[in-house]
Formats: sequence, C-alpha cells, structure tokens
Amino acid sequence: MTAGPTSPPDPRARTARTGPRLTRAWRQSLLLRVTVTTLVLSLIVVGLLGLLLLSRITTGLLESAERTAITESSAGLSDAQRLSSAADTGGSTASPASIVDTIVASLATRAGSPPQYDVLLLADEVEGPAAPERGTNLVSDESVPPALRTAVTESGRQSWTYTEIRYLDGRTVPGIVVGAPLSISSVGSYELYYLFPLTEQSSTLDLVRSAVVGTGILLVLLLGAIALIVTRQVVAPVRSAARTAEQFSEGHLSERMQVRGEDDLARLATSFNEMAASLEDQIHRLENLSAVQQRFVSDVSHELRTPLTTIRMAADVLFESRDRFDQPTARAAELLQTQLDRFENLLTDLLEISRYDAGAAVLDLEVVDLDDLVQRAVEAVRPLSDRRGMIISIQSMASPLTVECDPRRVERVLRNLLDNAVEHGEGEPIEVALDGDDDAVAVTVRDHGVGLTTDQLDHVFDRFWRADPARARQTGGTGLGLAIALEDTRLHAGLLDAWGSPGEGACFRLTLPRRADVVLEGSPLPLPHDDAPVDDSSVDDAVLEDAR
Repeated sequence: MTAGPTSPPDPRARTARTGPRLTRAWRQSLLLRVTVTTLVLSLIVVGLLGLLLLSRITTGLLESAERTAITESSAGLSDAQRLSSAADTGGSTASPASIVDTIVASLATRAGSPPQYDVLLLADEVEGPAAPERGTNLVSDESVPPALRTAVTESGRQSWTYTEIRYLDGRTVPGIVVGAPLSISSVGSYELYYLFPLTEQSSTLDLVRSAVVGTGILLVLLLGAIALIVTRQVVAPVRSAARTAEQFSEGHLSERMQVRGEDDLARLATSFNEMAASLEDQIHRLENLSAVQQRFVSDVSHELRTPLTTIRMAADVLFESRDRFDQPTARAAELLQTQLDRFENLLTDLLEISRYDAGAAVLDLEVVDLDDLVQRAVEAVRPLSDRRGMIISIQSMASPLTVECDPRRVERVLRNLLDNAVEHGEGEPIEVALDGDDDAVAVTVRDHGVGLTTDQLDHVFDRFWRADPARARQTGGTGLGLAIALEDTRLHAGLLDAWGSPGEGACFRLTLPRRADVVLEGSPLPLPHDDAPVDDSSVDDAVLEDAR
C-alpha cells in the first residue's frame, strides 16, 4: 500500500495556533510583559532621541555648508568682477571667449584640488552673435533651477538654493548653488553660479545615522537585558511565593519561602512565612478542635444510648399500660413515648453526621430501580401526609430508571425531602417527578407551601437551621435531615439543588449518576422557572466539586 502525498502545513493554521499561545503567555507572565514593555518604550524613546540628534546634526552641517558657500561665492564674484574690469581697462583685443575662459579658469583655481566647488558662467544678454558659456568639471547647466535663474536676473543680487548637481557624464549629487549677476562690459551680462557638492556632508550624515542606529539598537537590547535581569530578581520571589502558596493550599502546611538578604523582598518572604506559620498553627488547632468536637458528639451519642435504652423500656411499659391510668398520666405517657422517639432519631442522626465528619461513611452499591425507592419513600411518609390531608402524586417520565447507588442512603434522602415537603407544604399537594438520560437519573419533590427566600436558600442545607425559628415542628424532625441528605448525595457524587419562592412553594432536585464512574454535567429534570434566576446554591458547586 502506498501512502498518498501529504499536503504541506497551512501557515494560517500555524498562525492561528500561535496567536492564542502568545496571548496566554502575555497574560500569565509578568516577566514577559515587563521585558517587552521596556523594549518597546526604550525603542520609542531611543528612536525619538535619534531622530532629534540626526535633525540637529543635519541642520548644523547644512548651516555650515550654507555659510561656506555664500562666503566663497561672494569672494569669487569679487574676483570675477576684478578680472572683468582689468580686461576692459587694459585695452585688450582678446575675444569674448578668451575673456570668459580666463575668468572661469581663475575661479576654478580658487576651488583647490580636489575642487571644493564647480563654477558655471551662463550668458544672460550678450552683445553680438556669440554667447560663450563655460563650466568646470563637466558640470551641466541643468544643475541650476530655472527659479534661481529668474531670481538672480530679477533681483540683481546674490541668491542661493539646494539643488541636484548634474554632470555631463550622468552623475548627480546633492548640493548648494549660489548665483549672482556678473557684467562683462566688452562681452555682455552673465550669471555666475557656484555649485557646492554636499557629498562630504552626506557621508558624514550617513556615518552619524549608522552610528545612531547601531548605538540605539545596542542600547535598546542592553535596556531589555537590564529589564529582564531586574524583573527576574523581583518576579522570582513572587513566583516562589505563588508556588509555596499553591503547595500550602494543597495541604503541605510545612512549605516555606527562602529568605535571602534584608531587602523588601526578604521582608516579603519573612512576612509570608510568618503568615504561613500562623495559618498552620490555626489549622492544626481547628483540626484538633474539630476532632475533639466529633469525638465528643460520637462519645455522647454512644453513652446516651445505654440510659436511653433503659428509659425506652420503662416508657414502653408505661405507654402500653396507659389505658389503666387517669387522663393526665396517660397523656404524659404518650408525650414521653413521642419525645423518646424524637430523641432516638436525633441520636441516630448525630451518629450519622459524626461518621461523615470522620470520613468513615462508605457506600454499599447496588443496581436498583429508582421508581421502587421513590415508592417506598412515599409509603413511609404516607401516614403523616394523610393526617394532614396532603396528596402525593408521582410522575415517572422514563422507565426503567436503573441506577447504581446505595439504596438505603438514597431512600433516606428521598424520605427527608418528602418529610420537608409535608412539614412546609401547608396542606397543598406534593408532586414527585422522575426522569433520566444516558448518564443520570433525577427526582424532584415539589410543594406549594410557604416557599423559600433567596437568603433562606443559602442556608437550607445547614445543620439545625430552620427557615422560621418561631414555627413549631409538626413532623418531629431533628433539623439534620437535609444536611444528612446533602452528605448522602455528595457520597454518590450527585447533585442536590434547591429552588424556592415565597408564596409559591419549594422544589428540591436530586440528581444521581447512573454509574459510579460518571461525572455529572447536568440534570435530566429542570427546576421550576429555570429560565429565571434560581438557586443553584453554593451547594451545587460544592457537590460538583466533590464529584469531580
């Protein structure tokens, strides 16, 4: 089998992958941000300073070249006028071309070797048919801008401008041209132009520009390196503190920062270590206190069972013989029996809570039908709901609803939710709904009683918490039912949600994974008014975190 040709990697895909990585690195690395920011700002500052320096140097060189050109051309003009006057007064019979050649040759001699400038002698108004014009070093008369010739002719004074000096061999160089009128009486009116090349100044500027750019790049790199070193000195202790804090949060309470020197960073490390030591001490004290508290609850609960058993035996005898007592004594026997039942339930719940606190609770998993568990829980609370005239309806939206769970604990959760609905349902009907999907099953218990406020939803699963402390318990509950229900749900890696609204009632939703290896991401059943803000309660987040 031959493999087909592979397509080349797409540069756009590589760029799309690189962009998020750079963005993430920029957000997460203080060292990168400080270094890059320093480089960019240094580049801007050095660039501005370099431009300013080049501007000043350029201005200085050009001003110096202008002064030199004007001074030299003024002296040359005086020399040319002297030679012209000498030709007139000497009675010379030389031709106009000879006179012009003499003047240009004399001016060219003043230019030195190599020549510092070139000379052009251009005719303006020349008497006679011949109009001799001369220049040095093959300089072209196109080097003189027409605007300058017009200015020289009209003003009759010396004028100058920048130009491109052109030579007959095709060369061009930047330069300054200075012109002035020159009258040769035996020949006519001329314009004398001095052309000063700026090649030396251009070379100087190129050298300065290269030096400024090179120095600027080196300076920016040095500043970037300095920023990197300095920032690393500052960031390293901060990163160390972050790593130590992460280790501390994971339970490694003995982790500490290294203290080097006596500067501010050393004081930061010292303060951090002192804070960590204080937190470690407080955590240990709280752990010890919690252990003592758990042991106390467990021990007291166990110790109370022995005398309670004796009291129960005596109370049972009195309760069974109440028909032979007078009315007040019989009533006392009934109250004693009721309160003993409640006391036994309280001890049972306290023992169960102590097992959760000690981490000793374990699951006895079985595959069961959730419908059966709901039916058993409803039948368990049926006598109480019948006494209060409340109807409990069950609606199953899927079948079968098999789930891997501890049936004893799940049934206890359902009984607690139903007891709570009967307690606060104000005699209104109670609705139980069941549904499931591939990953989860859910049960909702909905009442139409007094409801819950947002603040009450935050505490509904707290131990011994009551929505209305002035309200007497009608079902003989211990105040631990919903707290135990939450712990049972957490043990299954499930979710227990609460919703409520004053005057509209309350709804509790139990969601369990179908299998123990499933991580819940939602529930098959919605809560009432799911499109409005509801209480996912911090309980949801805690349960989901425990599940993961």
